[in-house]
Amino acid sequence: MVSKLYTAALHGFDCKIVTAEVDYRKGNTYMAIVGLGDKSVQEARDRIPAALKNSGAEFVPMRVIVNLAPAELTKTGPSYDFPIAIAFLLASDQIEFDTDKKLFIGELSLNGEVKPVKGILPIVSMAKKSNFEEIYLPSDNAMEASVVPDVNIYAIKNLKQIIEHFNKTSILQPYKNSELVENIPVVNNHDFQFVKGHDYAKRAMEIAASGGHNILLFGPPGSGKTMLSRAFSGILPELTYEESIEVTSIFSIAGLTSNKNPFIKQRPFRSPHHTSSQVALVGGGSIPKPGEISLAHRGILFLDEFTEFSSQSLEALRQPLEDKVITVSRVNGTFTFPANFILIAAMNPCKCGYKGDSSKQCTCSQNDVIKYQKKISGPILDRIDLLVRVNKVENEILFKQSTAETSKQIRSRVIECRGIQSERLMDSKLLTNSDMGSKEVEEFINLDEEGRRLLTLAIEKMNLSTRSYHRVLKVARTIADMDRSVEVLPKHISEALGFRVELG
Repeated sequence: MVSKLYTAALHGFDCKIVTAEVDYRKGNTYMAIVGLGDKSVQEARDRIPAALKNSGAEFVPMRVIVNLAPAELTKTGPSYDFPIAIAFLLASDQIEFDTDKKLFIGELSLNGEVKPVKGILPIVSMAKKSNFEEIYLPSDNAMEASVVPDVNIYAIKNLKQIIEHFNKTSILQPYKNSELVENIPVVNNHDFQFVKGHDYAKRAMEIAASGGHNILLFGPPGSGKTMLSRAFSGILPELTYEESIEVTSIFSIAGLTSNKNPFIKQRPFRSPHHTSSQVALVGGGSIPKPGEISLAHRGILFLDEFTEFSSQSLEALRQPLEDKVITVSRVNGTFTFPANFILIAAMNPCKCGYKGDSSKQCTCSQNDVIKYQKKISGPILDRIDLLVRVNKVENEILFKQSTAETSKQIRSRVIECRGIQSERLMDSKLLTNSDMGSKEVEEFINLDEEGRRLLTLAIEKMNLSTRSYHRVLKVARTIADMDRSVEVLPKHISEALGFRVELG
């Protein structure tokens, strides 16, 4: 007899429906799994019989063929164990039910326990969009799955439980989540009120947060670059529900969600070490999974000691900084992950770190400085909106009582400014000025004669590329929004150009 039911396969950030078919009939003792499954899928031939027998079900050695369709889609991981086992029980007439609009996923242990799998949130989200009404999954994944509303989640602990459910000896009820609460706010000890001086850098940080712009801080060691960067997360607004779903889905695929409270409300702050490999940054592996670039989606990617990262790793930033996605190509397919983050990079101006510092003499030759700064290529600098020199704070300022604004005060202005952008960009479904393409720049940024003259002069004197020109316009649009100005005025353009400084 042949049975058929539905499960799912993760393909990068996307999810696809997979049909699990089982043909069970008399013949030589034989079990085969076809449909381009990897080794862990093939090992289900040993796990499933043991799990069934230890759950009180029968597994009479006969000819069993399992097909996972579509055949051209690579199947990876042990998440097909549970659906294959249920399909076998159907084919062998040990249970009976209508498989329509039902989806099964989970790994099996040898004693029949249904074990959790990665990527449950994107799978359940896809299932809902595909009009599935009932999702049967491991009990440890139920809380994460319950983030998706209006779909019946059945939390399964073991095979015996699901057999009794479909045989109507012990009916399961849909999972009701009474424990899911918002994440407890993270205490950020790097509040801007504790950062003394650096008014110019703080202004740049507020512009970056308001418009979602990338920023590079350069200056001598100990000048406060890292402290400013870590305080940045405190001035960003909370994630919206839609953004939280995106971020939680990425962390779910990477296996980084918490069983206790999986729904992520805080914007990610990822700070990989400069020795991190290119794969660790962009994602990949034989079974591609998200890297730091994708884990920073809708949040911050902080790259300290920017020049110490390998050139391959830095050049890999080009596509995500421009397209807001990262594409990983492998023999078995092309995988795409979202990567819309704010880049904060910090570096010294030279190898010794003291070029331009008034308190300590730089020991680098001019050639050494040029060689050091050339580690950051022109195309990467082109994709950074704000370049800010951070000098050491003078002693008299350092010892004064701080009267600076708190991160909460700055954050309230950032939220208001983002609200203006959200309203303007509503039809295009973009969120911030940094997301604008050429079409939106043309539509929403109208310059007067003086503004055009100022930009023409800047293009000639500063040798701005077309990309840099557009980035200056987007930063100017953000500064205008911060001023509650409908038009982008020459003063806004002038300030934006001030952040296109030379390194040094």
